[in-house]
Amino acid sequence: MTSTSPGQERAAPVGRVVGTREATPLRFHVGVGAGQAIQLDDVLVTDRMLPDGEIVTLSGVVSQVRAVHEGAAFGSDVFLIADGVLPAQTFESAEVLVTRVEPEVYVPPMPGAHVFRATGEDRDRALSFDRMDKRLPIGLGRDGEPVFANLEFIDGTRGAHVNISGISGVATKTTYATFLLHSLFGSGVLGAEAVNTKALIFNVKGEDLLFLDRPNQRLAQRHRDAYAKLGLAAEPFGSFGVFAPPRRGDPNAGPDVASRTTGVRSFYWTLVEFCAEELLGFVFADVEDERQQYTMIVHHIAAKLKNGFVPIGEDGAVKIDPDGKVLRTYEQLVDELVELVSDENLREEWAGRATTLGTVNAFIRRLVSSKPRLGQLIRGDIALRRDHRIDTSGVQVTVVDLHNLHDRAQRFVVGVTLRQEFERKEQAGTAKPLQFIVLDELNKYAPREGSSPIKEILLDVAERGRSLGVILIGAQQTASEVERRIIANAAIRVVGRLDPAEAGRPEYGFLPEAHRARATIARPGTMFVNQPEIPVPLVVEFPFPAWATRVSETFANGTGGGAPAAIGVAAADDPFAGL
Repeated sequence: MTSTSPGQERAAPVGRVVGTREATPLRFHVGVGAGQAIQLDDVLVTDRMLPDGEIVTLSGVVSQVRAVHEGAAFGSDVFLIADGVLPAQTFESAEVLVTRVEPEVYVPPMPGAHVFRATGEDRDRALSFDRMDKRLPIGLGRDGEPVFANLEFIDGTRGAHVNISGISGVATKTTYATFLLHSLFGSGVLGAEAVNTKALIFNVKGEDLLFLDRPNQRLAQRHRDAYAKLGLAAEPFGSFGVFAPPRRGDPNAGPDVASRTTGVRSFYWTLVEFCAEELLGFVFADVEDERQQYTMIVHHIAAKLKNGFVPIGEDGAVKIDPDGKVLRTYEQLVDELVELVSDENLREEWAGRATTLGTVNAFIRRLVSSKPRLGQLIRGDIALRRDHRIDTSGVQVTVVDLHNLHDRAQRFVVGVTLRQEFERKEQAGTAKPLQFIVLDELNKYAPREGSSPIKEILLDVAERGRSLGVILIGAQQTASEVERRIIANAAIRVVGRLDPAEAGRPEYGFLPEAHRARATIARPGTMFVNQPEIPVPLVVEFPFPAWATRVSETFANGTGGGAPAAIGVAAADDPFAGL
């Protein structure tokens, strides 16, 4: 054993600092020793003695590995060398990106210096884990050891928010987001606050997130071992609730889900709530709408509804005109508004001054087109239930299922719910307990160009949410199409499998060239995590979900029904098969 730093014994060196390529305090190359192997993402460490006898330790992560024949002049020489005709020597070298210099004396390592594989305390120092008072497990490194993120850059202490990018269906963005929640709630990093911390997840694709409270019957022993190594229990979420929109045409407003029959509550808003809370703006939540003149009419009518509606009975019905009829459905409300703004004598009162007929007609067209999209969500025709609205207070993890809704209705639900949660935290006046919000397809809700009510709320969350304890875990296929300020305010950035064209965008400038190339071929379960304290993105693999991510995983035989097979048998199409 070789000992070259206080308190840390190192095994035999894996190589030496190369002298034919320049070494700098930020980057150096290592010649791989005989009988040794260095791979991408290995953590290496070397020492440099200064003239005064002080030892400077340089640590880093391998970003590239190369092998060449020294002595070969032509590509075809490889055959002669292989046959023993031409003398040559195989030489392997690794490029190391420096992550830590301790003490901070920025000098290069000397050529010929021994290089060691960083383990134990050396590894913790190299990756700045020793500086993290609250270490959140975020996956396993290529060396099979846990990798951590500093909770202070997630919970708002020094930064907040997580952003995840990657190809849909391949990058496992939502699965990784749920893993982060599992780690937050189960690792102990939140302490006593974990019990009261909440998560709100919007489910926009299929019914995959409706079973987070069910154990995944495809979980194999190797997956359980990975959880154990991270200090996490291989179990589903315990405190869990699901909200779904009411089934269209159902007089009882039952939830519109197919695969889950229990534990799902339907949600809707009454016409009273629609008027009182000025929700009309979220009917016009498309980005293009805010650039049209008729948005002035929207704001004018929303304010008039708030100040002038009259509640009728206890079911949420309203009158918006003292001489008008009782309105019990969204369709009736729309028809009444169209009639009022179309009347020449009432147009100025309802649509505002200096409003042209063309602008009014544009408003009417858009409003009328919303009737089949939002009719099931805005009601005054059924017996009022106290629990008809989305509520995150009763459970730790709340999933709002949107996949059966039209895009316009999805925008309405996301916008109204986000505003509700943000206002609730503002009224609470304290950041603790934290409220996590998981939202996929950020490029749809907060695109780079234009503005909309939802985009303004998301910007508020990104810029002020840190102080209020509202933490956004956002995901999208293309970060280049998301509002820059939302991406910039995310302290933790995660990248899964990327499209090659997207990988070249400046939004991924935090990825070194080699990491960008690797991101285009990354397999499911592999993520590149960038965090403020570590200058190089860390490659992590997270375990196969311990919770069911689709209905078939609630049964061990993967059929979705019948007698379960033996628990712990991995399916042949397991995308996490290598984990």
